[in-house]
Amino acid sequence: MKRFASFLLLLLSVTGCTHAISESGRKLADPGITYGKLRLNPDSYIGKHVILGGKIAAVRNAQDGATLEVVQMDLDCSLYPQDIMVTGGRFLATSPGILDRMIYAPGRLVTILGEIKGEKTGMMDEVEYSYPVVAIREIHVWRGSGLDQVYSAPSPYNYGYDTGPAPFRPSGQPMFK
Repeated sequence: MKRFASFLLLLLSVTGCTHAISESGRKLADPGITYGKLRLNPDSYIGKHVILGGKIAAVRNAQDGATLEVVQMDLDCSLYPQDIMVTGGRFLATSPGILDRMIYAPGRLVTILGEIKGEKTGMMDEVEYSYPVVAIREIHVWRGSGLDQVYSAPSPYNYGYDTGPAPFRPSGQPMFK
């Protein structure tokens, strides 16, 4: 039993929390800005940076750039979006370039470092809805199964992606909580 406990302690110290957003990006973000605060008054946070995450609901590419509509979800210590049944609403994440729908597909989970730009009113189904808007500075797309790869874009000006092992167990559940 002692060996097992020692092994478990060693394993936990080696794995720790990994992050989907760069260290410099995490330092840039204001941890005091929660989605709840942002949703109440987006204009009061214009110019500040925030890390948000959730599930992509829609992708729109246009001549002047792209927009992701994201259903907000709380993030764990690795910045992985948690339970979809707990959400504060939706937000828009904008990019000056196009976003490939094969990578940024509806249903995919994302973690975004963005600069707050205010709010935009639009239609969600047949209801007028006020969306907080963030300009993407870094984005991390999580794929669905434990054996998939992770795609990450370091900035809105370089939408290349790095591949690496996803921090998931084979069951598809996040490894770090």
